[in-house]
Amino acid sequence: MSLSILIVDDEENARRNIGDYLSEKGYEVFGAGTMAEARESLKRGVGDIVLLDVMLPDGFGPNLLYETAGMPFRPPFILFTAYGDIETAVEAMKNGAQDFLSKPVDFKRLERAIEKAGETILMRRELDHVVEDQRRQSDFVVGKSGLLSPVLAAAKRAGMLGVSVLITGNSGTGKEVLAKYIHASGPRASKVMVSINCAAIQPTMLESELFGYEKGAFTSADAKKVGLLEIADGSTLFMDEISSMPMDLQAKMLRVVEERAFRRVGGTKLIPVDVHILAASNRDLKAMIANNQFREDLYYRLKVLDLNLPALKERKEDIPELVGFFINYFNRHMGVNVTEISPRALEALTSYDWPGNIRELRNAIERAFLFCDMGTIELEHLPLDVVQAVRK
Repeated sequence: MSLSILIVDDEENARRNIGDYLSEKGYEVFGAGTMAEARESLKRGVGDIVLLDVMLPDGFGPNLLYETAGMPFRPPFILFTAYGDIETAVEAMKNGAQDFLSKPVDFKRLERAIEKAGETILMRRELDHVVEDQRRQSDFVVGKSGLLSPVLAAAKRAGMLGVSVLITGNSGTGKEVLAKYIHASGPRASKVMVSINCAAIQPTMLESELFGYEKGAFTSADAKKVGLLEIADGSTLFMDEISSMPMDLQAKMLRVVEERAFRRVGGTKLIPVDVHILAASNRDLKAMIANNQFREDLYYRLKVLDLNLPALKERKEDIPELVGFFINYFNRHMGVNVTEISPRALEALTSYDWPGNIRELRNAIERAFLFCDMGTIELEHLPLDVVQAVRK
């Protein structure tokens, strides 16, 4: 990982010695001799990591921690001083300093501190990538059909207001994508949406995944585990296939929705959470309620807003836009340059009924990319079922 380091120290020799050492280690190094120079460098985005002297000619170094507290991506600060002031160190750590070193600087310890700060930056970059990827994925629910437009309008309002939403629709219609659109439409968009597929996890494990557990809660609980509800605190939790959730766990989930608090498995402490809850199902929950397979009270708490995604065959006018989205997506991810789709191929895509909905369409375009060598998707590049639809 390539990192740049801003050294803020009024001693030129110290800047040079530290800078030479870090340059040899592969870091890009910048220097500043005063608070004013440091402020100007930070405004220009110079320095993934800041090495900051406590005593500077024009101010107290740690004041930069206060001044930069509102920065959306404040760099990690590592402070050093010749005075070894423990009280200053503790105060600096409280205000966001990554580490605190005494002068003369121990280069090995400095390198460890920088590596630790680098891990923080890497995690932040990965998080940014996930958030941006979620934002891009939410784009392809956008369509122009009369069936989808009111769904998107309601979804956007739900995201802004943070109300619970129950998303229904056939398999492959894009329920998780709509959940990401809701998340991206609200004030929690800068955080990662946490998702769980209730049908993909054994019922006995689902409770632990959602709520976490305390050490000793059961035989194999060697250490405390934080559940997805805590991980999603301040963000959005999307529970796909909620119809697969056992009845006893539904009761516990009802309490979370109503009280915004829960207890870990084996715990007694009530843990408050601020979570925007979204759920989805491709099964008829009302029929399940009638058969005592789903709690009616949880159903109504989840569906403050009920959004039903239409099948793709009901909104075929959106297919060209979806095809364009997937072509752009696979161009980026496969490193190719498909620029066109032939009229005959597009006619086939719009003639087919897509029983697998958007998921099947995505797979069809991905398959076409495997056989498309000349930059244009032709009829013969599409799956046989799709080709037969247009020939009929």
